[in-house]
Parts: sequence; C-alpha cells; structure tokens
Amino acid sequence: MKFSFFMMPLHLPSENPSLAFDRDIDLINYAEELGYDEFWIGEHHSGGWETIPAPEMVLAKASATAKNIRLGTSVVSLPFHHPFHVAERIAFLDHLTRGRAILGVGQSNLPPDIKLFNIPVGDLRMMMAESVEIIVKLLESPEPVSYEGKYWTIKDMVLQLRSYQTPRLPLAIATTGSRFNLELAGKHGMILLSSLYKAPEPVPGTLSLGEQWPFVEEVARKHGKTVTRDQWRGATYIHLADTREKAWEEAGPGARRDQGYFAGIGARGTQDHAAGKEQADPLDPHTAARSGRWIIGTPDDAIKEIEAINREANGIGGIMMTTHEWMPQQKIKYSMELFARYVIPHFRGHTNELKSSWERTLADRAAGKLPAFSAPPSATPPVPQHKSNLYTNR
Repeated sequence: MKFSFFMMPLHLPSENPSLAFDRDIDLINYAEELGYDEFWIGEHHSGGWETIPAPEMVLAKASATAKNIRLGTSVVSLPFHHPFHVAERIAFLDHLTRGRAILGVGQSNLPPDIKLFNIPVGDLRMMMAESVEIIVKLLESPEPVSYEGKYWTIKDMVLQLRSYQTPRLPLAIATTGSRFNLELAGKHGMILLSSLYKAPEPVPGTLSLGEQWPFVEEVARKHGKTVTRDQWRGATYIHLADTREKAWEEAGPGARRDQGYFAGIGARGTQDHAAGKEQADPLDPHTAARSGRWIIGTPDDAIKEIEAINREANGIGGIMMTTHEWMPQQKIKYSMELFARYVIPHFRGHTNELKSSWERTLADRAAGKLPAFSAPPSATPPVPQHKSNLYTNR
C-alpha cells in the first residue's frame, strides 16, 4: 500500500504567501525524509485560500532537494489550459525530476475559478475529456498529432521532448465516484484518486467506493488496457496524536475554520449539512469527519480505519492524506511522524517479525524457557503484560 499527500494548499488569506509556500516545500522534503511515496499539489486561481496556480513549478523546486519521492499534480484543471502546453510542461517536469512526475488532471470544482475563466459548467467535463485524449496522443506519439474536437483542435503538433518515463509518464484523475471520470480512468489506464467523502444520500451518476475499481477494470478491458489496484488511492484528512482526545483538541478549531472556507465557496458537503440533512451546524468538524471519513486519533485508530476502508474497497492501492494547517507546524509534523512510525509499517509488514519475536520472548519467559541469572528474588522484574498493539504499550 502506498501513502501520499495531497496539498490544495489551504492558507489563510491574511498571512504572508511567500512564507506559506516555503512551508509547503518544507513539508514535501519532510515527507520524503519519513519515507512517504508521493506528494501531490493542486492548481487554483481565485478565492484567496488555495494559493498555488502552477503546481509543476512548486514540484520542480521541491525536486531539487527531495530526490526520491514521486511528485504529482492533483489536479491540473484541464479546461483552463491548451492541452499541448499541459503535455509539454509535464514532460519537461518529468525530465527535471528524472522520471518522478505524475500528471493528475480534473475539470475544476472550485466555483470562483470556473467563474474567473467564464466557462459554462456543462462544458467542463467534455473539455477535460477531449484534453485528455490529446495529451495522451502527444505523450505517446513520436509523430505529429492532429485532433479535431468540439472544444480543442490541433493540427500536426508534436512534442520535441517527450517524457523521461517510457512509454509515457503516468496520468491520474480525481473523482468523487462519477461514472464519467471512472470511464476516463479505465480508458487511459490512469491512477484513480477517489475522495472518501460519503454523501448523506446517493448521488445520481456516481458509484460507491466498493463499486469504483471493478467499473474501472471493466472499462480498461474494453479498451485493451491493464490496470491494477496499486493505481488506486483513497483521499481523506488524517491527524494523529498520542491520544484521541489530544488529536481532536489540536484539530477541531482549525478544521472548523476551514469548513467556513468550504461553506463560503459552496463546496459539496457543507451544502448538505446546511440544508439540514445531518445537523444544523454546517461548520461542525465532527459532522464533516463522519461524512468525509477523516481519521482523527491515534496510530491505532488510523490502522483500524484504513483497514475498514480497505475492506469496503475490496482492496485499495494507497491512502492519500489531505494536508491542512489546523495547528502549528510542529504538531502537523508529529502527526506525520506517528503515521510513518506506526501505521505505514503495519500495512507493509515491516514489523511482523519484530512483533513475533517479542511474542515468542514473552511466551518463553512465561514458560520458564529463558536462561535464568542469579539475582535476589526481589530484583526479578515482573513479566510484562502483552498487548497486541505495541504503540499503546510503548
């Protein structure tokens, strides 16, 4: 299972943006130090909170110091760009990172961005789909490409430099379970970034978490593509501390503040809550945590919740953690450290033998099988009570 981060980012409009960008890049380097697999950054142009307009520029700067972690866009809003420029820039980034770039794409779900570019909402999906078709052709073809669509037309265009990765760099697409995006993922063999948000009522045209990957596999087969669950990520918020109470104490006020931003832009979820479908307070972080399947607690809680997500999905390739600034940076980094120390090894089996060795040692001690050393009876320490989870017993 892979573990990665998704950064919108989300910064207060009242703070120094240059310092915020430095923190963002520092977080990428810290994630690499802790052994995380990927770091993804979004693209936004308005609203005052989500302040990175060109994720490939941030990823390029970060790659100068973060030498191993894979770097993805999540997402480039394709309706806002000519597809040739998108393909060319991501291929260039792939060379700058020596083959670590991933192109994550989407249609844009930020209302003020859509207003800024004056694009009819009904056109966004098809603009994205046409752009993906062109980008794939450009990345794969050594010969000039022509394409005539409703929204995009190119004639005899070719990349002078294709991606470092061959036959092309990977593409990814974000989804809340819509059949349209799942269809694109299967057709082009894309990485799937699924939001773990669970609407209070079924949304027409969307599939549940457990239904999504089988649908992608079916579409992929029809188009002669091969996909594996390793290409699937589930995205949610995670904040860990030494106790569940401490985690909520640290996360609660900042999460409520951010819910105010999402309510301000009319984001899905806050609208559901405001309409009284769950409860009267649309900014309540506990309500958002339930519907969004946030993980706020200890490493033990994270293990339990990710195992539940994995069962519901019938096997998922990774977890993508949405970054936030709900509390000071040192507490954010401590949460990342706890996750890397106790949660990641659990899912990768890195501590299985160590736990087994400790269990055998306790069993041998209890059975009197360990060598005894001469010592006064009062100096003999008691046999520790074994607990299956060593985090709570550390």
